[in-house]
Amino acid sequence: MGDIEIARNAKLKDIRDVAKGLDLSEEEIETYGKYKAKITEEAFKKNQDKKNGKLVLVTAINPTPLGEGKTTMSIGLADGLRKIGKKSILALREPSLGPVFGIKGGATGGGYVQIAPMEDINLHFTGDIHAITSANNLLAAMIDNHIFFGNELKFKKVTWKRCVDLNDRQLRKIVCGLSHEKGMVEREDGFDITVASEIMAILCLSKDIKDLKERISRIIVGYNEEGKPITAKDLKAEGSLTVLLKDAINPNLVQTLENTPALVHGGPFANIAHGCNSIRATKLGLKLGEYCITEAGFGADLGAEKFLDIKCRLTNLRPDAVVCVATLRALKYHGGASKEEVNNENLEALEKGMHNLLRHIDNIKNKFGLNVIVAINKFVTDTEKEIEFLQNKLKEHGINMSLVEAWAKGGEGAKDLAEKVVELCEKPEDFKYTYELDESIEEKIKKVAKNIYGAEDVEFSEEAIESIKQIEKLGYGNLPVCIAKTQYSFSDDAKNLECTEPFNIHVQEINLKAGAGFVVAITGKIMTMPGLPKVPAAEAIDIDENGNIVGIF
Repeated sequence: MGDIEIARNAKLKDIRDVAKGLDLSEEEIETYGKYKAKITEEAFKKNQDKKNGKLVLVTAINPTPLGEGKTTMSIGLADGLRKIGKKSILALREPSLGPVFGIKGGATGGGYVQIAPMEDINLHFTGDIHAITSANNLLAAMIDNHIFFGNELKFKKVTWKRCVDLNDRQLRKIVCGLSHEKGMVEREDGFDITVASEIMAILCLSKDIKDLKERISRIIVGYNEEGKPITAKDLKAEGSLTVLLKDAINPNLVQTLENTPALVHGGPFANIAHGCNSIRATKLGLKLGEYCITEAGFGADLGAEKFLDIKCRLTNLRPDAVVCVATLRALKYHGGASKEEVNNENLEALEKGMHNLLRHIDNIKNKFGLNVIVAINKFVTDTEKEIEFLQNKLKEHGINMSLVEAWAKGGEGAKDLAEKVVELCEKPEDFKYTYELDESIEEKIKKVAKNIYGAEDVEFSEEAIESIKQIEKLGYGNLPVCIAKTQYSFSDDAKNLECTEPFNIHVQEINLKAGAGFVVAITGKIMTMPGLPKVPAAEAIDIDENGNIVGIF
């Protein structure tokens, strides 16, 4: 039985009953049908003085192209905690339509550990991402409209791009304004995928609607003839953009197939943006549950680093425990096995690939000073010999491990992990950031590259160096850095899986995100608008004669 059939056969609770289990009244939620709701500001006010529960961060090793089940593990752990009598809650990102119709598929878990309603969450959900798209593109329209009617602000360079929540490489760079109307200004433009929009980052980092509006007002959309920044506030755009986001800022409440509550809100890309769900959802989850399980995108080098250096710094939160997800197939992939060979027993490739896992563990444990456990997402192709080999190797390094079978068994298959996480949360930590904010932008990037990625050095393009000088001159040098890098490797080369030879990180450009409050460094060949694969998932997605969606995985 496929994921979508399993989800469709699940016995879900009415979302009002899920809310009651969190002590939320019907006045504190707005329902979107029977199984979805938004949580209103009243719930935040009522719970603000409650003691926080434990925060558990789920991260992973560098994945294979199909991912390693990090969301599946997060859901399984939350269900597993409920199985052992703990009041758990999830705080996860919303899926983007780009990957759903691209190569990765959906992002609601798999097997018997899913959040539901699966089809809705993977598609339009409650419209949050569409609201972000509209806000982003309204700002773009207001820029060009201002230029059309005389350009009073003296735009010389427009830096704000349009966006769409689909993978469409044709839109990476375009020329617009080609209608030849009087006063129309032709110019180069481009599209980002919506989840890479600064407005997505802003939504996820805003404390409330007032903070949201203030951050939007600080967005830099271009520069004038004197090289000074022009903001959304200069265009008088912050009010209308905030209106478009007035519902999107409220977290969405859904449930797992085992009725564990889940807050699913915000979805910035992890290899392009900061890759974490909203701070509002995470903070509320800590008030509503004994254990709040959240995840960071892709491997720990990307998602966890940004979670810790950006999100934790902003919120003064820190994880009480970190779960690092790995699969035997991914370890073998990083040990030199081909995509076709990873499902075959191969102890040599498994041992070689362990350096990837050990480096992530070293970063979490020694660089960030956090408690960590390895969770192996078990696949049917894993052999007992391989599992025993891995357990012994991790034991030699003093690393605790749990073999998780949540995909096949639901929360029951994650009880061992749940018990070990509860124990881990009580151990002392010595949390520290990778860099300090008062260091230069260049030094902050180098510290992440050298200390977290293991790079020898960082090479900056001339354009990047000039951008850094300008950003620091404008007074934004004390912001954290958000490095856009491939998820498949510690390096910025997606094909360098093993990283056994010395490598440098290559910074191509630097972008200031004044509203979000960080500086983005684009490395390697990373694109802020992905493309579809040769055979996109969209070709298999359909609707049958009974109105049932098929093909989402």
